[in-house]
Amino acid sequence: MSAADVVVIGGGQAGLAAGYFLRRAKADFVILDAAGRPGGSWPEYWDSLRLFSPAGHSMLPGWWMPEEPGREYPSAAHVAWYLSEYERRYDLPVRRPVRAVAVERADGALRVRTDHGDWTARHVVSATGTWRAPYVPDVPGRDAFAGQQPHTVDYRRPEALAGRRVAVVGGGNSAAQILAELSRVADTTWVTARPPRLMPDGLDGRALFAGATRRVLDGTAERPPGDIVMVPSVREARDRGVLKAEPMFERLTRTGAVWADGTAADFDAVLWCTGFRPVLDHLAPLGVLDDRGRVGVRGNRSRAEPRLHLLGYGDWTGPVSATLIGAGRTAKTAVAEIVRSLEQGP
Repeated sequence: MSAADVVVIGGGQAGLAAGYFLRRAKADFVILDAAGRPGGSWPEYWDSLRLFSPAGHSMLPGWWMPEEPGREYPSAAHVAWYLSEYERRYDLPVRRPVRAVAVERADGALRVRTDHGDWTARHVVSATGTWRAPYVPDVPGRDAFAGQQPHTVDYRRPEALAGRRVAVVGGGNSAAQILAELSRVADTTWVTARPPRLMPDGLDGRALFAGATRRVLDGTAERPPGDIVMVPSVREARDRGVLKAEPMFERLTRTGAVWADGTAADFDAVLWCTGFRPVLDHLAPLGVLDDRGRVGVRGNRSRAEPRLHLLGYGDWTGPVSATLIGAGRTAKTAVAEIVRSLEQGP
């Protein structure tokens, strides 16, 4: 059994941001990361992914992300490199690969059970993200469809679907970026639950972050003029006429999809760019999960278990906390609360 004042579960951007502030506070802490290499989930993203904000607006605390040569919007590979260097730069105590299996109450502390032994802690920070919990809507006929059904997590490059008829489902930035490159080698149909909202060419993710932060903090901000940032590949796809979305189909059949008006189309594959759910199964023994699989929080601290903090899962754990810049802001608040509690003693 090992012990630390603070155990951080997850070595991606949110966990590293927490580590930065814990290091500055000279706290006794460890970061447990299930991955076998640094970089969080970024090494697993598709090859052509681009951030939708410049490097200067996509940094963790303490060290601005260097620009990627020749690119205004950094690639996933560049972000993975940055996180790896960040970890090394601040000498963060990351143990990997160590997968947290369960967090339990034990003898006045919290016990973190892992596949490499147990840890006790006075506080636990859960920062496991969402990448390991892809979400696919329960569309009628999904099990009957005979074609491929990859999710964003399965997509790396377009060649695997070249020459196929592919329905790309999802109205966010991931769907738009994947559609942009896949449409060059496959017969694509874009399907969205509501009409996609494209940002004006002069705006990028900075406008999304600012608006989302104001909405969460005071509820006063108007919606931004779009949701999908026109990075170069998406802008080029728009100019080719690719960004024309069909409404969500009503059901899948063995060979394709059928819409509410009776229109039908055959597809070889349905690519689900439909998002993720938080990876929080390790918290089940604490009894803090609600019917949606989330944790009730005040700020980013569990209401039911105040020694538990959650970082990086989305706006419900802090404004834009699932982004690089948002991870740092919410981690600062969480660590300040933890340090105050540690100073008060057991």
